[in-house]
Amino acid sequence: MLIEQGPIRPPSEADSLLIRVTRNCPWNKCAFCKTFKGEQFSRRDVAEVLADVDTIGRVSEQLGQISRELGREGKITADVVNEASRRYGHLHYHVGAWWYNGAKNVFLQDANSLIIKTDDLVRIVRYIRQAFPTIERITTYARADTVARKDERELTALREAGLNRIHMGMESGSDQVLKLISKGVTAAQLEEAGRKIKAAGISVCWYVMPGLGGKQYSREHALETAARINAVNPEHVRLRTLSVLKGTPLHDLVTEGRFEPLNEDEIVDEIHLLIASLQGVTTKLVSDHILNLLQELEGVMPEDKARLLAIIDRYRALSAHDQANYQLGRRAGVYRFLDDMREPSKYRYADTLLKEIGGAGNLQGHLERIRRRFV
Repeated sequence: MLIEQGPIRPPSEADSLLIRVTRNCPWNKCAFCKTFKGEQFSRRDVAEVLADVDTIGRVSEQLGQISRELGREGKITADVVNEASRRYGHLHYHVGAWWYNGAKNVFLQDANSLIIKTDDLVRIVRYIRQAFPTIERITTYARADTVARKDERELTALREAGLNRIHMGMESGSDQVLKLISKGVTAAQLEEAGRKIKAAGISVCWYVMPGLGGKQYSREHALETAARINAVNPEHVRLRTLSVLKGTPLHDLVTEGRFEPLNEDEIVDEIHLLIASLQGVTTKLVSDHILNLLQELEGVMPEDKARLLAIIDRYRALSAHDQANYQLGRRAGVYRFLDDMREPSKYRYADTLLKEIGGAGNLQGHLERIRRRFV
């Protein structure tokens, strides 16, 4: 048995069941992105999507059978998942892992599922919830211009059907930066979309990309992004540090000298300015991506604001050598948090790695190569 699945999901949806509603991205022009380059966008037929849900139901029944065979009384345990995967393959592993983690969350792929007719998406969401009563949350990606074209009645219908959260690549609140990266939306559309989603009772999760303005627009990027967050008060903001990938239009801009990327310390300074500029919001800020240097930046405004700024200040107070040690150790997987530097064995190992690449003078180029592996 097979279902169709796309290539991406948000990191926060790692335990989610993936159901593909659309293929690829209808815009596909963002200068920093290569995920869907060369791929054509299309909408899947509703009947195809519902058939995938039915297939997942049959896989779930097989998992239950295997569980009983192994004496697990229908419970989906790790050995049940492994046995199902051995017998049948990846789909059984994916669905089995979903049940193992509680069968609570579903993510609708790909990049902009709200572009399909609202009535069709309502039908899909309802069908999924009816098929799997354990589900607590259904989420999807959407573009701001698509949401801005929806009226409140449509978004409310989606919430009533059971759509709980919309993930949106905000990237920046600056019109200059949005134009630079060919995002195809304006800051005003981002605000309008965020307000509409919240008014309908759906959670908003915005993704912000530190470093996206380069050296020229770094300050504007931070301040204008904070201004949009202040205006909308999204439930979540997640940081996704820029990595300039070969084969993207943004890489061409770098090669042509029209975009100068920030180094690690400049990105940290930009994030500090962004957080310091948040006012009057109850947003949860999350730094849960491997590309983020300071992954421990997680907290709810306003109560955690001072603590988050203190984490950044603590990093900035490190000596130049210790900053280089932490940067390389973080990217090499030696460290996850600043406190990890206090373990002598880890610190010495990171120092050894630093010497092996020829010292701090060669660090930035080495870090860039490491970051490209994770995108």
